[in-house]
Amino acid sequence: MDTIKILPIIVIILVISIVFFAYFFQKPSLKESKEQAINLCIQLCQEAKSKGMNLENGPCLSDNNPKWNLTKWVCDIAHWPRQEIDNKKENQCNAWWDAYLSHKEIHFVELFPNCSLIRAV
Repeated sequence: MDTIKILPIIVIILVISIVFFAYFFQKPSLKESKEQAINLCIQLCQEAKSKGMNLENGPCLSDNNPKWNLTKWVCDIAHWPRQEIDNKKENQCNAWWDAYLSHKEIHFVELFPNCSLIRAV
């Protein structure tokens, strides 16, 4: 085969390979993201407690928080077993509702008001 005819095919394969590897190898795994979300959520919770914030009403700590840089995760304070206060929309994360209603992927970290982990899903 003539080199001039095969060169465009090689270039296309090379470009597709670079895009494929750049996408899949730079994207953190869900496990890494989950660990990062848990750690950051606990940190935000501890900071809120140290500032005297009342966490008993189960606030969302990630909404409008410049320290929260995880777009597919939210950080919420809750109780286990759940209490009625946890089901009030004003105590849930707006980012979670927005993603849920637009059928986008979203995960959440729930902590007790004492900043210990309930679950991360």
